[in-house]
Amino acid sequence: MSLLSRLQTDQVINTNGQKDQASSRYLDLVYQIHREIIRELGQDSLINQRREDNETKIKNISDAIIEKDYDHLPRSERELIVQQVTDEVMEFGPLSPLLRDETISEVMVNGPKQVYIERRGKIERVNVVFRDDLHLHTIIERIISPLGRRLDESMPMVDARLPDGSRVNAIIPPLALNGCILTIRKFSKNLLKTADMIRNNTMTSHMAKYLEACVKGRMSIIVSGGTGAGKTSTLNIISGFIPHDERIITIEDSAELVLHQDHVVTLETRPANIDGKGEIAIRDLVRNSLRMRPDRIVVGEVRGGEALDMLQAMNTGHDGSLSTAHANSPRDALSRLETMVLMAGMEMPMKAIREQIASAIDLIVHQSRMSDGTRKITHITEVVGMEGEVITLQDIFIFDQTGVDERGRVQGRHRATGIKPKCLDKLKTAGIIIPDEFFA
Repeated sequence: MSLLSRLQTDQVINTNGQKDQASSRYLDLVYQIHREIIRELGQDSLINQRREDNETKIKNISDAIIEKDYDHLPRSERELIVQQVTDEVMEFGPLSPLLRDETISEVMVNGPKQVYIERRGKIERVNVVFRDDLHLHTIIERIISPLGRRLDESMPMVDARLPDGSRVNAIIPPLALNGCILTIRKFSKNLLKTADMIRNNTMTSHMAKYLEACVKGRMSIIVSGGTGAGKTSTLNIISGFIPHDERIITIEDSAELVLHQDHVVTLETRPANIDGKGEIAIRDLVRNSLRMRPDRIVVGEVRGGEALDMLQAMNTGHDGSLSTAHANSPRDALSRLETMVLMAGMEMPMKAIREQIASAIDLIVHQSRMSDGTRKITHITEVVGMEGEVITLQDIFIFDQTGVDERGRVQGRHRATGIKPKCLDKLKTAGIIIPDEFFA
């Protein structure tokens, strides 16, 4: 079959029933036009010229080639081909339509011929391909080079953040046996609000009001959950309850939190340079933040020795601080904190570590991604104190899953456990009253 026939008849459909804009049916023609553009204009010209000028030249060359050899193509397909050529020359090639699609939250590239996305919490494969591993490596370099990072055999892994806040991770052979692997967690331009969480059944209005009261009453809170559970989104919402007259310092590997209070200082870690020097870790920033007169410290995620510094800060006048941690349950979150404190290199008895945790942490908000892709806060759990050498917990709100319907949607409801939180007296002293019926 000729290329023209293939272009006209090969209708690859994605899982949403629409023509996939990154379909491989146009690749041969796109690469042909791409080579012609580089030959005529040169790479240096494309870099040094204004973007508008380059786009005009790309369109003119593309139109000329299509008019000469593929004049039977409909206008809509011509425009699609020109867009793909522009993406290949000016943007991130086959990835560009995925990065523009606001319904996609994550892009996962497992080598040049296998691309998956996450949309509305569900993972699906899309009909996006690269020419070969070299093409994919070139696109990765195009993403990370402006960020001052490199990816080669001496540094086969890279973490970076795009200007829009999206997080990028890439790993290449010999560490990755499938070829170049690229993962992009996109930064949502439409940040979730409390009303969205309630409407999506992530939590109830009573749960939201209780969390708001705890934040305003300076309770220290850990948001726990697995990968992709929505911890950062929940932390962003909870952080929004902090009063506007307080000085907030946020510390993250990749700055994702967007707080609307007036007095916010944003700190971000720095990786080591090419020579392996100059790294600034979360622990360094937590220590430094204590000298910056914070009212609240918000750590995007604790995953190492910085947990000890965070706990010590919470126990020495910086109560009301917030963070997230990877864990499978509220109890598991405490075990993870114990392990992370040990990673700080301090030789402390386990009982002393647990006493630090029990006195520093007031509340654990545990969130899960359910089997149908929805996110739900499954536990709001209060840290009560110590009994012997064990930290005692009590669930205030939980999600009871009752089953799955015929369409695969999770069935269940949030409910109060009937236990009145121990912190109510402290909140009452601060002038915050929560009705008893919230916990009935």
